[in-house]
Amino acid sequence: MKKENRKLAQERRAEERRIMEQKKKLKKYLAFGLPVAALIILVIVLAVYNSNGNSSSKENDTSEISTSSTGNNATESTGLSTDESLAVKNGDTVNIDYVGSVDGVEFDGGSTKGNGTDLVIGSNTYIDDFEEQLIGHHPGETVDVNVTFPENYGKDNLNGKDALFKVTINVIYQ
Repeated sequence: MKKENRKLAQERRAEERRIMEQKKKLKKYLAFGLPVAALIILVIVLAVYNSNGNSSSKENDTSEISTSSTGNNATESTGLSTDESLAVKNGDTVNIDYVGSVDGVEFDGGSTKGNGTDLVIGSNTYIDDFEEQLIGHHPGETVDVNVTFPENYGKDNLNGKDALFKVTINVIYQ
């Protein structure tokens, strides 16, 4: 009888361990999957917003560009500017590239890999004061952005860690 009870207890503990492992795996997938899904949704929303916003103001942007003799590098068709005399300000939409590192080591998901990404300054979509550190900088400039990941960021290798992002400001949308 004792052997049967012992065997049942061992089986029960083994089942509890399996369940705990499954929960850990699920948490790991959710910690990675939810931020990725949120980022994808954000990109789609921004793309729709930008396409709707640009179509209604494209004529105004074109007329301003064609009558302007400032010699900036704005392109008529896209409404963006690489004019180095412009500075990023709160509310601007910028296109940036970045590479993030913790303790000098790049981490997965911390880079645009040269593909660029759009960001609305002041939207608080990025951690800490990432966006605020871009204010005052110019297209073509590379900026060191220092941030600290939240303790509950969801990735064990990043939770509570200080990170450095090398950010290149590609353009400011007009």
